[in-house]
Amino acid sequence: MFWTTPTIMTWTRIVAIPLLVGVFYLPISEHNRNMVATIMFIVFAATDWLDGFLARKLNQTSSFGAFLDPVADKFLVCASVLVLVHLQRADVFVALIIIGREIAISALREWMAQIGASKSVAVHMVGKLKTTAQMVAIPFLLYDGLFLGVINTHVWGTWLIWISAVLTVWSMVYYLQKALPEIRARVK
Repeated sequence: MFWTTPTIMTWTRIVAIPLLVGVFYLPISEHNRNMVATIMFIVFAATDWLDGFLARKLNQTSSFGAFLDPVADKFLVCASVLVLVHLQRADVFVALIIIGREIAISALREWMAQIGASKSVAVHMVGKLKTTAQMVAIPFLLYDGLFLGVINTHVWGTWLIWISAVLTVWSMVYYLQKALPEIRARVK
């Protein structure tokens, strides 16, 4: 199940990252760069939902797809946050929190899977809230202007990225607490 429609959509998110970064090097107006990057991010982020839906609908779920999907999400989010730091639209501290958590929890999940305890670090609601806050904050910060002449996306995006940073820490603490009994049992 390496080349199914859902898996190809997941690969598209990874391949799209240089395109998203490259938009900011195009010789077009800043407003147009922001608009193109925002639309690209929204489309690529939507494929996360769509590939999972199609995998279940077409009965094309696979362990490779289950592995690749969160990797693609993390690449897309981390690359976008780094672009925002470069553009001075997000604080480097936020980037360190988000990227550090992704690395730590990915390593924790891999280790827990190796010892047969992956259920103790299964996705939880606080992790979903964190992801939702990130997926709204990032396009707001990429757009960086007045949306519909009313919504200041920079202000809303800044609040949301900081809220996502708090939820990021909260979710990391939650997952570590859930894994702690297994960690204690193994590290003696």
